[in-house]
Amino acid sequence: MLRVSVCLCRFLLVALAVSVPGVAMAAAEGAPHLDGSALNLLWIIPFVGALLSIAIFPLAAPDFWHHHFGKVSAFWALAFLVPFFLQFGFDLTLYELLHVSLLEYIPFIILLLSLFTVAGGIRLKGSLVGTPIVNTGMLALGTVLASFTGTTGAAMLLIRPLLRANEGRDHQVHVVVFFIFLVANVGGSLSPLGDPPLFLGFLKGVPFFWPTTHMFLPMVMVAAILLAVFLALDHFLWRREKATGDEPAFSMGEDEFKEAEKLGLEGKVNFLLLGGIVAAVLMSGVWKPGITIDVFHVPVELQNIARDVLLIGIALLSVKLTDQDCRDANGFSWFPIIEVAKLFAAIFITIVPAIAILKAGSSGALGFVVDAVSQNGEPNNVMYFWLTGILSSFLDNAPTYLVFFNTAGGDPAILTGPMASTLLAISAGAVFMGANTYIGNAPNFMVKAIAEERGVKMPSFFGYMAWSVGILVPCFILVTLVFFA
Repeated sequence: MLRVSVCLCRFLLVALAVSVPGVAMAAAEGAPHLDGSALNLLWIIPFVGALLSIAIFPLAAPDFWHHHFGKVSAFWALAFLVPFFLQFGFDLTLYELLHVSLLEYIPFIILLLSLFTVAGGIRLKGSLVGTPIVNTGMLALGTVLASFTGTTGAAMLLIRPLLRANEGRDHQVHVVVFFIFLVANVGGSLSPLGDPPLFLGFLKGVPFFWPTTHMFLPMVMVAAILLAVFLALDHFLWRREKATGDEPAFSMGEDEFKEAEKLGLEGKVNFLLLGGIVAAVLMSGVWKPGITIDVFHVPVELQNIARDVLLIGIALLSVKLTDQDCRDANGFSWFPIIEVAKLFAAIFITIVPAIAILKAGSSGALGFVVDAVSQNGEPNNVMYFWLTGILSSFLDNAPTYLVFFNTAGGDPAILTGPMASTLLAISAGAVFMGANTYIGNAPNFMVKAIAEERGVKMPSFFGYMAWSVGILVPCFILVTLVFFA
């Protein structure tokens, strides 16, 4: 149903566009333009409202939120679109809606859907016990995998086995929180496949292995600190559980353990399909046929259309080739991706004025933010790191990366040469600090939804931020002192 809805959404948007006078499926002139310098901060109220809804409703009215989060998402999207239409007219409203849908939201959801579907068809079976060593090992494995399969792919591959391994423990929240820190964010630092901001940099001309060489040391330092903190915390909680006489429900003797299900993998065909996803994404970055289809002035490039078609086909193949019993045993359901699709639809739409204001630079209502990243005409790498990171915590980290990439000049030859430390600051801020909130990076919310579906009482929006501020921010201060001060 979700696959049909995504495809239908894209079809209806295109159909709407081509039915409007002046729309041509070829190069078009006179594209509408949104001048961010003409917008005041009132335009970001719907975006802030959407964020606050995600933060407050699950805590204050969980039953209402569970049944009506889609309606709340639609409300905030319309709270932006209707005044925008009245103020700027039909053409600009349609252009901005098509632009954010065809070039950002729909490709974003298709990629997440394909990774979610394929990774959800791989089942790590066996009687894993969530001991501190096992948990730390799984987090370390996911951190390594994330740069090759993407943070979404690694997160979807390992979150369910990790939850099963810990389902008998009294304390599970910290396991999921550190999983979000490491697997859904920090681990995606070493290649353009790892995290969307780095992929956008690759499309802008940053060499494929630039993140591998430049992000390696910051990533290893942050990951090592987080793994060490997690091991100490998990060991403490594990010992306290045993000391209270509350033996974990999955605890078993040696003979019982030998008779339990042996470790193994089901749905192995999905590893090939995961490779197909990687190949499709790479193809869209290196194949440049120079063919575009203009939909109401929005240029949709052929390689991106081919990528999205391939990704949908791979998702369908995964459903077809994976035994349903494997998915059932994995606890797989479509709800997490549906929730992400509905909530991020509002985020992508209402973020339009916020990004436009930032792109306006010094002349925009947030000009003080842009001005803060330079000092006497020279880039201030500390501010690039923190401002990119803070905005990436609440805005989508991919467009935030692009804003500061362009603020720094936008020339990949200079940014990977004499200004390499500035690009490192932008890249590290976008990737690392996406872990600060549930909405900083899409896998964060998906992991939260899956954990809650499995009975883990995850922290609220601000409760999670208490974890990130207390644990991640000291790490980022250390990164600042070592690499950017």
